[in-house]
Formats: sequence, structure tokens, C-alpha cells
Amino acid sequence: MAKIFTEISDELKEFITNQKIFFVGTAAAEGRINISPKGMDTLRVLGPNKVVWLNLTGSGNETAAHLLKNSRMTIMFCGFEGKPMILRLYGQANIYHERDKTYHEYIDLFPKIAGARQIIEIQIHTVQTSCGYAVPFMEFKEERRVLESWAEKQGEDRLKEYHKERNSFSIDNFETGI
Repeated sequence: MAKIFTEISDELKEFITNQKIFFVGTAAAEGRINISPKGMDTLRVLGPNKVVWLNLTGSGNETAAHLLKNSRMTIMFCGFEGKPMILRLYGQANIYHERDKTYHEYIDLFPKIAGARQIIEIQIHTVQTSCGYAVPFMEFKEERRVLESWAEKQGEDRLKEYHKERNSFSIDNFETGI
């Protein structure tokens, strides 16, 4: 049975901290809905109603484009190991780039990861849990290092060029703020 809360409890924070993957969902008023898997050590719970995550370089930048059009965001976690649970965090998000002061206030919360692109801060207004009884057990093997290795090989200048060439517009041709 689904339960609704107004904040992230200590128990839910522990559940979040133990997850190896999470999913973010965003949408503008028109165009496609985006759901993206995220991994690595890129999410921090800063309080009962605040989460930040480090957005890494990808083949697209839909999340950023959507947030410039509509700041709503959902983050979903699934308990693939241990206790079955689905956890959703609903909120309003702000996106910060390296050029922004707030980016530099948060960046030291994360390990240095080549390919870091933006930091997204979410003010959580609703927390929902549901059973997760149909979510399969999946055993975590290890992090993939392909993105990090690729980004390291590119170097900072080439990464900035990549962002400009491939991450400046969404597939719906919305600007991303890069």
C-alpha cells in the first residue's frame, strides 16, 4: 500500500544511501517525457526536503532542457536488493553549471568524477513509498567505469566542446543552458 510523507525520514535516507541506481523523470509542457537512469556516487540527501545530485556527461541533456521549461522533477529508487520498496521523491529542481556559484558550493560533496556536467538541487515537497513486491532481485556487481574513462580521455577542453556540440539542445530542440 502506498504511503505519502512530507519529508525524507532517517529510515528512507538510509534506503536512498544504499541504492546503486536511481531514475529521474522530467517533462516540459510539450515534447517528450524523459526518464533517465543514474548511478555512481552522485546523489546526496542534504535534509528532510533537499537532495542534490551530480549530473554527468551523457549522449543527451534532456533533464536540463526540461528543468529550464518546467522545474518539476521526480526521482525514483527501487529496492533491487534487500527489503522490497519503491520510493519516489517529488519536487522542484534548480540546475547549476560550473559557471554558477551554487555549483561550487555543492561540488565538494561528491568524489571527483571526470565528466561532471551540472548539479541539480531538488526541493522535495512529497515523498511516496510503495511495496515494490514485483521488483525483481538484482545483485549489484560493480560500477561501470566506461563514462569516466571516456571523459578522462577527452580532457576538459574536448569535454566542453562535446557539451556544446551534443548537449546544448534536447531532442525536442529545447535549450539546455550549456
